[in-house]
Amino acid sequence: MPGSGTDRTKEWLTGGPTIILVEPQMGENIGAVARVMGNFGLSNLRVVKPRDGWPNIAARRSAAGADRILDEAKLFDTIEDAIADCNFIVATTARQHAQAKEVVGPEENARRIVPKIASGERVGILFGRERSGLENAEVGLADIVVTLPVNPAFASLNLAQAVAIVGYEYFKFRTRGELPFTAPEKSKAASKQQLFSFFNTLERELERVEFFRPPEKRSTMLINLRNIFNRMVLSQQDVRTLHGVVMALVEGRRGPARGGVLDGQEAEVLRTLLAEHSAGRVPSERAPVRGLARLLRRNPTESERILWTHLTNDRRFASRGFKRQVPVGPHIADFVSFPLRTVIFLLPPNEGEEAARMRRERNDWLTEHRYKIIEVPASDVDADVRAVLDRLDAEFATGE
Repeated sequence: MPGSGTDRTKEWLTGGPTIILVEPQMGENIGAVARVMGNFGLSNLRVVKPRDGWPNIAARRSAAGADRILDEAKLFDTIEDAIADCNFIVATTARQHAQAKEVVGPEENARRIVPKIASGERVGILFGRERSGLENAEVGLADIVVTLPVNPAFASLNLAQAVAIVGYEYFKFRTRGELPFTAPEKSKAASKQQLFSFFNTLERELERVEFFRPPEKRSTMLINLRNIFNRMVLSQQDVRTLHGVVMALVEGRRGPARGGVLDGQEAEVLRTLLAEHSAGRVPSERAPVRGLARLLRRNPTESERILWTHLTNDRRFASRGFKRQVPVGPHIADFVSFPLRTVIFLLPPNEGEEAARMRRERNDWLTEHRYKIIEVPASDVDADVRAVLDRLDAEFATGE
């Protein structure tokens, strides 16, 4: 497909009325006429006394691939010769010639000539000179006159534009207005059950981020949200896509210890700030704890990423059910095994006093709730992660 909308594998449509250009002045216009003839399935072109001679290289340049129409075009010295074998002649003009001939628009003209062509008659359509159009005597040779509904103060069209309008109406009538392609078939309309499921998901996640404020307007806001989506007439695929969008926004980047929004150094700073300002300990709010867990899960430090990668790839730990960055009560554990009731924390190289105090309070809470605590210096992981794994394995073996 070398051009936009051009497909050389498709059948080239032919036939239609014969387009007769009377003394055209410019080869470029003849080529442009050939182009629009190709657009609308017109293949018969006749040229009467072209001013710049024939064949014409300028016509071929502006035909834009419709060379076959130019190759088969016929040259005549007079209009009479050009229309001699025609059964029905149409004259196109933008000026009133005061002749007793029926005047129709391009749509009515198509309605008249399509049956004639289908029955085997030859129909010719005359187009006049670019500057002056058809003369009175030339219009007098026609059976009917076609004119276009245009601005009377500026009625003259470019030659190819006039052919395009007449050709378009002919082709539309011939093909019954059938378009070359339609919109791709959508999936079936979503059921109310699917919409209810989506609304429930959306409502739940908006509730978690405290979207419905003030609380007394919650019911009105919910109705407005539902009405927005109901007006869309969603398909089943639309609902699945919207589900995916909501969950992607909720979960962010996925995958354990595979990096995230922050790099390793930035993640270290994040963890330090959270520890010093006790952001990881929220006694009464579960949603902030889970949101923080997702944030840390997406942004592991380099030491955490290394340890998690080796921990998940070491067969010794495969059956011990370790998870990463999940809430344990009001705290977030770097690594936790709920079956073993064991948590592992990585100790930063430079721990401030406030962070150390928060760590002691966290450890006290976990001890009271019968969790075993293992603290691993991050520097040990960086230096020899395999030695750290051996140590962990020994601790678990002792506990078991």
